[in-house]
Amino acid sequence: MGFTIGGIRDLRSSSRRRGRASEYATTVAEYTGLWGWDVVPGARASRGGRVICSCGAADCPSPGAHPLPFASPVPAGSTLDEAAAAWAEVPGAAVLLPVGRSFDVLEVAEAAGRHALARLERMGVPLGPVALTPDGRALFLVAPGAAAELPQLLYRMGWDDARLDLRGLGRGDHITAPPSDYAGLGPMRWLLPPALDTAGCPPEARLLLGTLAYVCHRSV
Repeated sequence: MGFTIGGIRDLRSSSRRRGRASEYATTVAEYTGLWGWDVVPGARASRGGRVICSCGAADCPSPGAHPLPFASPVPAGSTLDEAAAAWAEVPGAAVLLPVGRSFDVLEVAEAAGRHALARLERMGVPLGPVALTPDGRALFLVAPGAAAELPQLLYRMGWDDARLDLRGLGRGDHITAPPSDYAGLGPMRWLLPPALDTAGCPPEARLLLGTLAYVCHRSV
């Protein structure tokens, strides 16, 4: 990878002194170099009288929450220098993670996600990273393929007819990664940060889905 965890932390400290652009480059290098994720530069949004997306489209369907069409992805394994060079081409871009490659996502309401996470931790269920959006959604990172399998998994568990505020994100989707701003609403955060033993090998969706479905059902 070209650097160690300690090296990333040292670089992160120095990057704060060099400004926000360098901090974002260090974050991108951490995602690509430590966690093995591809990263895509994304649009930003501002909110005043109306939402304005940095892509320039007046009718943008997802302002501040989509990849920049002209920007190149930063592939998994990229070094800090490579991440810094890529982000210098798109100053101010949001950090997006493509879904369906290293992970899929199970999305639920934040309150349900916090409750489910506490139950899953007590049960000793292996967990991957969990992100929080500023508009109150919890994103559980799980093994790729979960979104396509979700209807069948819910059917097998007897939850196919239940009203659940639960959806899967898969190939073709993107999530905004902490600490980037999401759609002009505020920064993304980690509820459960990535770690070396979870980021590259997230759990199978079936291990979490029963608890997530139960908590979501109770929350309706």
